[in-house]
Amino acid sequence: MAAKYPVPSSDKIFALSCTNVGVGPGGTTAMLARVSIVDYKGQVMLDTYVSPTMQVSDYRTATTGIESSHLLSPDTPAFIQVQQHVADLIKGKVLVGHSLWNDLSVLGIPHPAVATRDVALYQPFRNALRSPNQVIGLQTLMWHLMCRRCQDGQLHPVENARAALDLYRTVSPEWEAAISFGNWPSCLPPSTFSRCYL
Repeated sequence: MAAKYPVPSSDKIFALSCTNVGVGPGGTTAMLARVSIVDYKGQVMLDTYVSPTMQVSDYRTATTGIESSHLLSPDTPAFIQVQQHVADLIKGKVLVGHSLWNDLSVLGIPHPAVATRDVALYQPFRNALRSPNQVIGLQTLMWHLMCRRCQDGQLHPVENARAALDLYRTVSPEWEAAISFGNWPSCLPPSTFSRCYL
């Protein structure tokens, strides 16, 4: 039987992670504050803060490490510039990440679902941790599947992108073999984020 989808070459695989701040009453609505993209080898392709488009009500500094000076500097690029740069970088790429729907949502960039590899949705990872119907945090996945700590202290999007990429690489032959024959090995993202996928 011929492969339905070709296995992507390593130069076509990028990992993405975003860090958000809070806007609106109580700072409960997420707004992009920093975005990082690494290539298959973990080399940084992009790591930038993003100028806010709305008044920030919670910088979430204790977990993000982000302060107003990071976002309000005259050197911080505007959201529209970063959005276009990210869209150009990821076009035609396979995106690896954890809970990618959150990242794509704050970026306002849809991506082909068949070109995403979300470690939060990969069913064998969920089964291994006996949580087949739950999204498992990146920190938990890394500790239980790779015996490695991540996200100790503050969140760092480059570290998170590399961690998701490392998880993907441990199972990429099996993951890609399943996809190549049309057997999608992952759960669906939350339906409320369907706009994030093409």
